[in-house]
Amino acid sequence: MTGSEVALGYVSTRSDGSVGPLGFGDVLLAGLAPDGGLYCPTAIPNLPEVGPDTTYVDAAVAILEPFTVGTFDAAALEVMATEAYRSFRHPEVCPVLDLGGGHHLLDLTKGPTLAFKDVALQMVGRMLEAELDRRGRRVTIVGATSGDTGSAAIESLAGKAGVEVLILHPHQRVSEIQRRQMTTVTAGNIHNVAIRGTFDDCQDLVKASFADARLRSDVGLAAVNSINWARVLCQIVYYVTSARRVRPDGGPVSFSVPSGNFGNVLSGWYAKRMGLAVDRLVVASNRNDVLTRFFETGRLETRQVEPSLSPSMDIQISSNFERVLWEASGRDGGAVAALLAALRERGSVEVPA
Repeated sequence: MTGSEVALGYVSTRSDGSVGPLGFGDVLLAGLAPDGGLYCPTAIPNLPEVGPDTTYVDAAVAILEPFTVGTFDAAALEVMATEAYRSFRHPEVCPVLDLGGGHHLLDLTKGPTLAFKDVALQMVGRMLEAELDRRGRRVTIVGATSGDTGSAAIESLAGKAGVEVLILHPHQRVSEIQRRQMTTVTAGNIHNVAIRGTFDDCQDLVKASFADARLRSDVGLAAVNSINWARVLCQIVYYVTSARRVRPDGGPVSFSVPSGNFGNVLSGWYAKRMGLAVDRLVVASNRNDVLTRFFETGRLETRQVEPSLSPSMDIQISSNFERVLWEASGRDGGAVAALLAALRERGSVEVPA
C-alpha cells in the first residue's frame, strides 16, 4: 500500500524522509521499522464524539477507525471489538472506581490474564488474524516481556491461524503467576524462552532479530510489544472513556501511570494530542527510575536494572520514549537516530531543550 492510497500514513521515528508512509495494515504486521525505529502516524486525527454513556466497543470503533483507514472499516472494527471485549469480567470493560476526594482508579484488570495489556492485545490479536487472512500470509511473533505482555499476547494469539508466537522473558524475574500463565499453554503455536538476564536483554534480542533483514524476511517477523503502534493505539480508548466518566462535562483530568516501557502513558499523551482535556500525565516509576531522572534533569541515563516487587517496571531502556523524542524534535528522524546511538554507545545523553 502506498502513501497515496491512505488518508493517514505511518513513518519511522528514524526516517530520513526517503521512504513514503505505510498503511496501517503494513505497520500492524511489521511492528518495528527496518531502520530500527518505531512507526508513528503522520497526522493526529481529532477526537470523535464519545460521551459518558458511550459503550466501550462503540468508543473503540470511533477512536480507532481514523487510524486504520484503508485496512479496517467501522464494521470490521465493531466485529473485532465485540469479540475482544466479550471476555472481560465487567460490562464497562475498564470500569472507573470513585475513591473519594476527587481521586479515581481506572481498573484495567478485568481481562483474561488480569493484566492491563489484555485491553489492547485482545484487539490486536484479532486485527492480526484478520489482516493475515486477507493477505494469505503467516508471521512469527517475537516478543520480549517482563510479565504482562507475554501472558496477554499468548492469551490473545493461542491457536490463531497464521501466527507462530515466540516470547522471551527474563529468567526468575517475572511473577510466578505470569510465568505459569505463559509456560503452561499447550497451543502448538506458542513457544516460551527464559533468558538469563533482564527485560532489556530480552528486548535487545528482539530488536536484533528485527535488524537481521534475512531472518525477518524468511520467517515473517512481527511484534506485539508496545513497539507495535497498534498496541499504543488500542490503549488510547480507555483514557477517553475513563475521562468521560470522571468528567461528563468534558473538563480536564490528570492521569498517574506506573511506567516501564512507556507505552501506556504514551497512549494518554496521544489522547491529549487528539483533543482530550488532559491536565497532567504523571509518569510513576519504581527504583528503576530512568524516566523520573530524565524529567528531572533532561538527561537520559541507563543504569543496572534492579529487581523489585513490580517486575513489569524493571526497565532501564523505555523503548516507546523514542516516539515522544521524535515528536518533540519536530519529527526529525536523523536527530532521534543520532541521540539513541549516542545513548547506546555512552550510556547517557543530554536531550536538547
